[in-house]
Amino acid sequence: MGSVTNREIVLEEASRALLADALVWDNHQCMPLRPEDTSFLPQLQRCKTAGCDVVSLNISFDAVPWENGIQLVATMRHWLKQHSDDYILVETIRDIERARSENKLAVTFDIEGGVALVDHLPMVQFYYDLGVRWMLFAYNLNNSLGGGCNDEPAGLTDFGRQVLREMERVGMVVCCSHTSHETVMDMMEMAENPVIFSHSNPAALKAHYRNVKDEAIKACANTGGVIAINGIGEFLGDNDDRTETMVRHIDYCVQLVGADHVAIGTDYCFDQQELVEFLEQNPDVFDDKMRAEGLRMVKPEQIPEIADHLLRMNYSEQDVRNILGENHLRVARAVWK
Repeated sequence: MGSVTNREIVLEEASRALLADALVWDNHQCMPLRPEDTSFLPQLQRCKTAGCDVVSLNISFDAVPWENGIQLVATMRHWLKQHSDDYILVETIRDIERARSENKLAVTFDIEGGVALVDHLPMVQFYYDLGVRWMLFAYNLNNSLGGGCNDEPAGLTDFGRQVLREMERVGMVVCCSHTSHETVMDMMEMAENPVIFSHSNPAALKAHYRNVKDEAIKACANTGGVIAINGIGEFLGDNDDRTETMVRHIDYCVQLVGADHVAIGTDYCFDQQELVEFLEQNPDVFDDKMRAEGLRMVKPEQIPEIADHLLRMNYSEQDVRNILGENHLRVARAVWK
């Protein structure tokens, strides 16, 4: 896998000027899910160096014990507070503004799948109070909330409907990534707040069960939400992690629903070996091809190149700002409490 971590990125002058003060928000990255291991957390500085202002970190997903997420978020909160010279743990919009003014990285948390609720509705408020600002309902496989995208077709369950309403009540953003089309459309119809795809790509460009139909992308935009394009090579194309390929997916969605409804959620995994081991140990969650090939993925260092490509394609400065982070901010302002 090629690395862009240390290479010089040559940007147009207009791109450098925009990136100097634009809000940049990557709405999904993955640190190791080992609560005892903080060795990768200093790599968050890669995001800040690349120009990110806000990053959302995964604390749990359906394929791991729910207790692991509690331990992991405790570890992350502790570490971030110990390193408050460089990071701010986000609780409110004001924390994002403060992080930018103090040149720090703002960090939020997310959960991939409702198994972490252990069928107990008050857990939604509990996770929100810990800093979780979005949650998706099912990670590829069906659960008690609804259907996953790599399982038998299933819609939103009665418990899933209760969870959606509770998320809206407490201020947690509803996410539809990894979720079945049937459940997605049920959620879109029911939602009263903006809904997001935190890290998904259009199926029209790459036919893959993890990618999203145009109908769902349009429904998301109709809620006032955003689809955040991810950088996993197998979802972008034939294990393709080139910046121009990710930009192609961004542009497709912009042409479909407008630049007010497209954003970035790279899904970058800092511990590649942990990902390989997970794919090998959980054959039911992803297909054989995902396990057979080393997964390439767009890195945080490529985000400035995304902005540069969009400006070269004659995107307006405001549209690029929206895609880089202001769309995520708008949803947060509308939903967070």
